[in-house]
Amino acid sequence: MPADAQLPTVASYAGARANYAPTAHPDAQGALVTSVRPLSPADDEGIEPGMRVLTVNGQALTDMIVWLWETDDDTIDLTVLDPRDDTVCPCTLERLEGEDWGLEFDGAVFDGMRTCVNACVFCFMTMLPKDSRESLSIRDDDYRLSFLQGNFVTLTNMDDDDVQNVIDRCLSPMNVSLHAITPEVRRRIMGKNAARGIEVLERLMDAGIEIHAQIVLCPGINDGEELDRTLAYCEEHPLITSLGIVPLGFTKHQNRFTTSYSDDPAAAGAVIEQVRPYQQRAFERFGRHTFQMSDEFYLDAGVEVPEAAWYDGYPQYYDGIGMIRSYLDDTAELLKNSARLRSVRDALKQTGRTLVVVSGTSAADTVRGFVESEALGGSVAAIQNRYFGGNVDVTGLICAEDLLDQLPHNLENVVLILPNVMFNAEDMTLDGYYLNDVVSELNSRGAETLSVSTMPFELTEALENALGRSA
Repeated sequence: MPADAQLPTVASYAGARANYAPTAHPDAQGALVTSVRPLSPADDEGIEPGMRVLTVNGQALTDMIVWLWETDDDTIDLTVLDPRDDTVCPCTLERLEGEDWGLEFDGAVFDGMRTCVNACVFCFMTMLPKDSRESLSIRDDDYRLSFLQGNFVTLTNMDDDDVQNVIDRCLSPMNVSLHAITPEVRRRIMGKNAARGIEVLERLMDAGIEIHAQIVLCPGINDGEELDRTLAYCEEHPLITSLGIVPLGFTKHQNRFTTSYSDDPAAAGAVIEQVRPYQQRAFERFGRHTFQMSDEFYLDAGVEVPEAAWYDGYPQYYDGIGMIRSYLDDTAELLKNSARLRSVRDALKQTGRTLVVVSGTSAADTVRGFVESEALGGSVAAIQNRYFGGNVDVTGLICAEDLLDQLPHNLENVVLILPNVMFNAEDMTLDGYYLNDVVSELNSRGAETLSVSTMPFELTEALENALGRSA
């Protein structure tokens, strides 16, 4: 197949659901096929976008775990629904060694997302503005997405069949929201189902399932002595190979919290010191530090983040743990031989343009260390999060309203970098603006706008491509 060949696709999630929803088989939804690779085993059997795969090897296709588990051999049996005439047909797919099946599906779970049954006091979904779009309020707590996508789940909504499924299929590691260990504290934090989470957690660990755990630390609730108890529990269970500790975040759209560690550098520093002995003992015992403080604690306390070795290979990077250290190390690496950055700076200067990189306020100083270095010569626009308010200050939660309001109206000759973490998979911000509309508005002010990663190496490469310079 030519490299530039176009795969047949279903136009969109919503459109596909509307156009192909089965009528004669309402209880057999299966997995919606969104694309089929030409000349693939699926194409050979006549499977097309818009059809639904109902079973694989006799198993209902409820999620990608079933698909991955059942399709490991080179021959599989499917039943496929063609919604154009409501026919269900069996077919057998065969593939060559190393060949994929040629199918892509709509999402990772096909039988409905498992939603949360808890009432966590710090739940961000309960702190959203009242006019937020409905999809933001979906509180997922699906153990399958924990394994497939790294989502943190509480385990409280899992029945015994779910637990056995994790064990039988060795869905390891699992990412688990722990928060506290004392039953009374857990119930205060999470609600009446809290005990089930520990019961399931211990069954999984007894079966050898590795756990990456998380604590959302709330001052006056699960800190202090309770934090010590929770850390000690994790210390006693070596299958908890990492524990991320993140501070309470809150918006202005609630009345439960008014302060957190972002307002109290001494308290943030005290937590860092409280955790340190556990880190040291874990390293002596296992050669890993296990207990990982989120970047916010170090920023809030005004102390330097640890060296890379403390992050054990960054198992909780996307939980905001180790990003600052990674950014600093990438910056140092690029600045060792600054010729590459100077080439970008010179290309901008030759065309009379300047570089502006958008950042949240929490990471702005770190980003400045790279962007505003003498070698690159750009500037950082730190955007305050007024849409959410409270102590929300991370780059990934920047909203378009704040961005457009706080950036200058005159952006002539500016190469403007928008962090791509501001946008979801549908290129939408949290306040409902599409990337194309944001870029159009900024370009109308004179900017040349790019939405890319602002990590040093990725940003440098994007600028080189935009400016026609190679590394």
